[in-house]
Amino acid sequence: MAEVSFLQKIRSLCDVYNAVFIADEVQCGYARTGKFYAADHAGVDADIYTMAKGMGNGFPIGAISIAPKMKPAYGMLGTTFGGNHLACAAGLAVLEVIEQDNLLQNAAEIGAYLIDEVKKFDKVKEVRGKGLMIGIDLPEELANVKKDLLFKHNIFTGEAKPNVIRLLPALNLTKAHADRFLQAFAITLRPL
Repeated sequence: MAEVSFLQKIRSLCDVYNAVFIADEVQCGYARTGKFYAADHAGVDADIYTMAKGMGNGFPIGAISIAPKMKPAYGMLGTTFGGNHLACAAGLAVLEVIEQDNLLQNAAEIGAYLIDEVKKFDKVKEVRGKGLMIGIDLPEELANVKKDLLFKHNIFTGEAKPNVIRLLPALNLTKAHADRFLQAFAITLRPL
């Protein structure tokens, strides 16, 4: 895959030029792609990972992970947030649930199922993503699908322009939930 070789090239160049590789995992870290970090799919390790969404299961937190090779020094790791116990507890609680409920594997399995099933719809132009981070590219004449999913089936999706449905469900999504989406999606694609 092009994105894998691209990330591997970045890692290689950072090593050659002694530069810091920073992976922005704000949208896709914390297991959303079926791996803990999305960059893990490329088999590379970043020096710094930025994260936010999903870390506190609704409690707003942002964080960074720093590679062990970066030795902290006085004043180096300060933040404007100061870090608080509630944010740390929320982030750790989510990590514990991810581990105990095997949500990395669930995201990978249910995501692969969704991607495979959505690819079967002939009106879908392209499906891309990993795990539960999925984009469904639709033709312009199906611009109503997102709205119909929300108002007719009570299924909230995201979007990206020009006409991409974004699926970013919870890590504990079940096959039954996925099937409910697929059924509603099939109905919205049918002509009136």
